[in-house]
Amino acid sequence: MEVGPFRLGMRTLKTALAVMLCIILFKVLDRGAPMIAALAAVFSLRQDLTTSLTFGKSRILGNTLGGGLAIVYFLVKDLFSNDFLVELFFLPFLVIIVIVISDGMNNNSGIISAIATLLLISLSIPQGESFYFALSRVIDTFIGTFIGIGLNFFFKPKPIEEKHEIDEDLAELAKKEKELEELKKKVQKQAEIEKEHTESKK
Repeated sequence: MEVGPFRLGMRTLKTALAVMLCIILFKVLDRGAPMIAALAAVFSLRQDLTTSLTFGKSRILGNTLGGGLAIVYFLVKDLFSNDFLVELFFLPFLVIIVIVISDGMNNNSGIISAIATLLLISLSIPQGESFYFALSRVIDTFIGTFIGIGLNFFFKPKPIEEKHEIDEDLAELAKKEKELEELKKKVQKQAEIEKEHTESKK
């Protein structure tokens, strides 16, 4: 459905439904706030099942890494009395670890989700909570991810809407390529300037 520049498509409805399902599920299971699961579900939604599964694998790897390091953060934080210093120095260090490991695993598309999982869990654990609480938040991310993938399995976009979404993705990709090309030219120009500057000193 379109009204001028505004469009209500399948992906929009699936996103809202994913959030709704997380809220309902957490209410029924009495798991507390569904924030982490809802965000994970939204991150995992893609235009179709194939891309959702592909991204889902990346997301699951990211969840596992980010969640595992969040547990490490929780355990280390529990050992020290000064929470602020642990948060200030150790958490950024874990962010570096996430990026390095993800890059080494060739899971660059999962870096953002891994960092998001790490930060969401680490910074949402109240003081004095148990290890079980931290582990439950890790499980929340997997619940949200599987809800997102499941919705794409049951609700497939119509061909015309799928084409529209693909066109949007291609337009966004073209925009990114243009930005990269401009950045490449700037780098080349800067390199030439530095080269000329170096040669002029000789």
